[in-house]
Amino acid sequence: MNNHVSMNNPPILIDLALQGGGSHGAFTWGVLDRLLEERRFRIDGISGTSAGAMNAAVMASGFVKGGADGARAALEAYWRQVANAAQFSPFQRGPLDVLLGRWTLDTSPVFVAMDMMSRLFSPYDLNPTGRNPLRTILDEAIDFEALKSSEIQLFVTATNVRTGRGRVFRNGEITADVLLASACLPTLFQAVEIDGESYWDGGYSGNPTITPLVRDLESDDTILIPVNPVERPGTPRSAADILNRLNEVSFNSVLLKELRMVALLRQVADPGNTEGARWARMRIHMVRNDVMASLGASSKLNAEWPFLTMLRDEGRKAASEFLALNGDDIGQRSTLDLDRLLEGV
Repeated sequence: MNNHVSMNNPPILIDLALQGGGSHGAFTWGVLDRLLEERRFRIDGISGTSAGAMNAAVMASGFVKGGADGARAALEAYWRQVANAAQFSPFQRGPLDVLLGRWTLDTSPVFVAMDMMSRLFSPYDLNPTGRNPLRTILDEAIDFEALKSSEIQLFVTATNVRTGRGRVFRNGEITADVLLASACLPTLFQAVEIDGESYWDGGYSGNPTITPLVRDLESDDTILIPVNPVERPGTPRSAADILNRLNEVSFNSVLLKELRMVALLRQVADPGNTEGARWARMRIHMVRNDVMASLGASSKLNAEWPFLTMLRDEGRKAASEFLALNGDDIGQRSTLDLDRLLEGV
């Protein structure tokens, strides 16, 4: 692929949609790391939820200070901090999983105990102070003041506990609290209060939210980076596998509904109408992810550096394959068949 950008060929505006998924967000780190090497694209905005929101904020903060190279360095520094903090986490792989080279925490005594306790006790019982070790990491990794002047527009989704609706926070509103709210799994953490309202993980209401990318940005190309498998072969039979699949379906359902809406509006939108024209020319692309289907849900809490770098490398590989196959289509046509989502609807 030709990375050269000339005055006659200015960078193509793109926007990104980043899913959340705990430490699986390191896959997204790898994809972003590879995309930031492509000077033929310019990122107009990012919609992110949970780990996707943190990747987005870290990247945008680094970009303000040092361009693409600064963004890449900021992402690596952030994930290193996560790994360093995880060394003191009670969530560690069990001896059998280490011996067999598995990344799961399913046989970790602490994870099993905490999983059982979370069904009987709430975070208000188990963590009455509401401590979250990610807060310190976010404060060190992100210049929230710099985000206000970032040329990359951010859209971070969190779920309002009272209404059940998603709220989208933009650059000037984003704080450590907003990012923690977007990643707040209610069985693990207390709800995060913002402006007098309590918030949970944004994945329940938008993982990630697509609409602001269409309405608020100039770019017509959205690249979706999923980390939750939409399809998984076979029928889960164990209690853990059933719960894992239920969570995947739940966290993907809102995104799939939004993509169906985009597909429908593209079919019926009036190109002569300004708003309709935006929907009609929207192009959607997706970086394929084959690694997550082989990982269990418990590995989302595994933040060992070798695991994170494995996911990063898989993300870079997936991004390179995506660019080789679809890079020349960006700015020209959609490479994700949205009309297929309307089948059977």
